[in-house]
Amino acid sequence: MPRARRTVAKPKGTILLNQQVNPSHLFNRELSWIAFNQRVLSEGLDPRTPLLERVKFFSIFSTNLDEFFMVRVSRAKKKIADGLDILTDDGLTLPAQLKAIRTALLPLVKQQHVSFEQQLRVELKQADIHILDYSDLSAKHEKHLKEYFQSQLFPVLTPLAVDPGHPFPYISNLSLSLAVVVYDEHTDEKHFARVKVPHLLPRFVPIPDAPGHTFIPLEQAIAHNLEALFPGMTILEYYPFRITRDAELDIEEEEADDLISVLQAELRKQKFGPIVRMEITASAPASIRADLMHRLGIEEEDVYDIEGLLDLGDLIALANLPLPQLKDKPWRSVSHPNIKTYEAEDDERTIFDIIRHEGDFLIHHPYHSFTNTVEKFITQAAHDPDVLAIKQTLYRTSGDSPIVHALIAAAENGKQVAVLVELKARFDEANNIVWARKLENAGVHVVYGLRNLKTHTKTALVVRQEGERLIRYFHIGTGNYNSKTARFYSDLGLLSCREDLGADLTELFNYLTGYSRQSEYRKLMVAPVNMRKCFAHLIDREIQHQQNGYASYIIAKMNSLVDPELIAWLYKASQTGVKVDLIVRGICCLRPGVEGISDNIRVMSVIGRFLEHSRIFYFSNGGEEEMFIGSADWMPRNLDARVEVIAPIEEPKLIQELKQILDITLADNRQAWDMQPDGTYIQRHPQPDQPELSCQRRFMAQARPEFAAE
Repeated sequence: MPRARRTVAKPKGTILLNQQVNPSHLFNRELSWIAFNQRVLSEGLDPRTPLLERVKFFSIFSTNLDEFFMVRVSRAKKKIADGLDILTDDGLTLPAQLKAIRTALLPLVKQQHVSFEQQLRVELKQADIHILDYSDLSAKHEKHLKEYFQSQLFPVLTPLAVDPGHPFPYISNLSLSLAVVVYDEHTDEKHFARVKVPHLLPRFVPIPDAPGHTFIPLEQAIAHNLEALFPGMTILEYYPFRITRDAELDIEEEEADDLISVLQAELRKQKFGPIVRMEITASAPASIRADLMHRLGIEEEDVYDIEGLLDLGDLIALANLPLPQLKDKPWRSVSHPNIKTYEAEDDERTIFDIIRHEGDFLIHHPYHSFTNTVEKFITQAAHDPDVLAIKQTLYRTSGDSPIVHALIAAAENGKQVAVLVELKARFDEANNIVWARKLENAGVHVVYGLRNLKTHTKTALVVRQEGERLIRYFHIGTGNYNSKTARFYSDLGLLSCREDLGADLTELFNYLTGYSRQSEYRKLMVAPVNMRKCFAHLIDREIQHQQNGYASYIIAKMNSLVDPELIAWLYKASQTGVKVDLIVRGICCLRPGVEGISDNIRVMSVIGRFLEHSRIFYFSNGGEEEMFIGSADWMPRNLDARVEVIAPIEEPKLIQELKQILDITLADNRQAWDMQPDGTYIQRHPQPDQPELSCQRRFMAQARPEFAAE
């Protein structure tokens, strides 16, 4: 990459938006997501991955799939039910898309379960971790399980008969159940019943006095003691099944006078959403299968036959076993060098003194400590007598967040504290309502997001009195203010007191908490205000440089690339000769390497120990490089339906740090996958004369040299 020489230039002149792209030049969004989850599963199949880490990836694959059905599949079904005759960006009808999803998922789900039963379960046994079937138990262990059933299970189980006097029971989302058939010899009749497997109890029941770590699935402990639930009946058969419901919230924000009340009502309704999937053991006879489909109101396309155990998401309990020899070496983040210097000198200067003295610095999580940087920034602000105000956005935060406690303390210390809590953060709605109420009760000014927009930006602003001046310190990040996810999400953050960015953030918070028609910012790209236009300008500028004889280069690292307009701009850049490297962890709807369309575009994905979550954007700009970080992916929702922030990185030292991160990531030959023109991915492997390079391990080794030998 060329050497950096100047700072960011804002768009000038007219940028022609609404660039069009041929649907045949796009991949289907949902099928691209399935390809991503296939890469997750591949980590669970890779023998180079420690055994319990492989178990973890099997679990993640299943929980990812649950969310996919609850949100993406349910959304398509809802549109069909509403009679919407629309096409996807790649030209499919919604029914055709659902058919394509099922076609892609059936072999993948089968691969997961067959691989678990025939491969992973065997390797666990070899490591002295046993998941037994009931038939494998000794008489002694059977007796123990009968006692466990009577003392721990029987009191909480509720057998539900199904007959004219007992309607088919409501089945909650993601619940595992047993379909039980019993025979009454007095009436010579068969009866159907449902028994719910309680989710509050451990899915894998430990067996005492057994070799190593030995478990039996909870549903088997119940199934083999069903006679206690149906006394006087003969248990003929039982079959585990599991359903998934639509979990999308349907909020009419234009009509909502009280967003919290509307959201709480929707959360209650969420439990009763339409069923979008049934998983059932493959051994279930056609009659049971058909009866359940009829009673649940679902079609064949909604049913997935499972070989072996259902709901492998519960394997996370085994992944958490205290067996460090079967896991990745434990990772502890380090203090950022700018802070570590003062710690070594036992210097009592605050983080604000360090920022002012050292200048801007970048934090790279989880390699740099979140606690000792971001949390310290907010906590010290809460107790610093010179701090007058704190303003912050919260999208997702941890259950017992030190940051939330610090904001409460700041309000109690008399500081002006304004916090935007995004109530509509999917699956965190209830948690965010609780924290919003606690903040309000402490005197924090809480805003619940903007109408029809999600506030996804990760920004914090601290206003400090220093002599006769007010200095604005701030953090702009790519990840959530969540100390738990910061341990395994790869993210970036900027700590600074630059006046221009501070002024922009002040105006952004005025937009979030008040009324504003702000259309331009000094330095920031802000969605939905100017971000789309800015990115289009930056790509167009690379095109102009290439046409003027300068070798031009774009690198964009993000979670997802979906937006057809920006994809069209990238195709245009490629056709002009601009080199484009895309590091896209998840969904990518762009087709790379297509002759005459995207010859100069490469797409790679990194799936590893940490979840790649940072967004970095590089533009060579004819040798006057520009780099940006922020919260936004290149998706229509991020550019048009969310409040997002992308900030320029202008310090030459920090630009070099970001370039190194990108260079190391692009060179990965262990966790990296290359996207092919047909949408498939091929995992990289080092050549015979090449050392193995995992970008995440390299970053760990840079932070802690003892990891260099890993």
